[in-house]
Amino acid sequence: ARLLAADGIEARQTDLSPWGLRVPGRQPVTATAAFKAGLVEIQDEGSQIVVAAADARPGMRVLDYCAGAAGKTLGMAMTMQNRGHIVACDVSEARLEGAVRRLRRAGVHNAERHLLVPGDRWARRRAGSFDRVLVDAPCTGTGTWRRNPDARLRLTEQDVAELTRKQAEILAVAASLVRPGGRLVYATCSILPEENQDRIDAFLRATPHFRRADSTPDCGLPPGLARDGMIALSPLRHGTDGFFAAILERTA
Repeated sequence: ARLLAADGIEARQTDLSPWGLRVPGRQPVTATAAFKAGLVEIQDEGSQIVVAAADARPGMRVLDYCAGAAGKTLGMAMTMQNRGHIVACDVSEARLEGAVRRLRRAGVHNAERHLLVPGDRWARRRAGSFDRVLVDAPCTGTGTWRRNPDARLRLTEQDVAELTRKQAEILAVAASLVRPGGRLVYATCSILPEENQDRIDAFLRATPHFRRADSTPDCGLPPGLARDGMIALSPLRHGTDGFFAAILERTA
């Protein structure tokens, strides 16, 4: 906050995220010395909570399976203190290229990127090898409607059906990459049950060697935010985008 204040940006500690600062209004954070030096990054508080739920620690092997522009990769590299190994995967080469710039600016050196392509055997070769796997799944984005109100007019039942099918496929592959005793965190920026609780219930019925897990006491999550291994954030209650996260542990 002091570094931002030096550039005239007022900020206060976030209510939920242990690392976040809330900046009121539209202030030029990207023009500050702190941003250019990689000391701060712009990210919704809900995304930061997902990073806390993942609880990636120094020395771990970590996979950000749907990394996009690597916002959560950045967060996990921070909690890992740049120690261990983290892989950022995505189906979009353009998004991964954008991730390189963000990671470089932040001084992250324990991360690599991998482009997922049809027929890729990468996942099969690395089955059961990661301590943490984060799936920020493609979704309807209904949790962001406060910022994109027109999006609700474009969403169809077919969109939901196609996305839930894709989510199930992604979860199945991601689960195969978790080592026994490791954790899988599934997250969406959706408020629809069929993408969230219902998706997890279906996954657990089909994958009995996973169970819901409590958040670890020192991961940074506020007490009581995760219930029965699940977190649901809403703009009304928490002042964040709508987010869902489930913490799952592989038992065998």
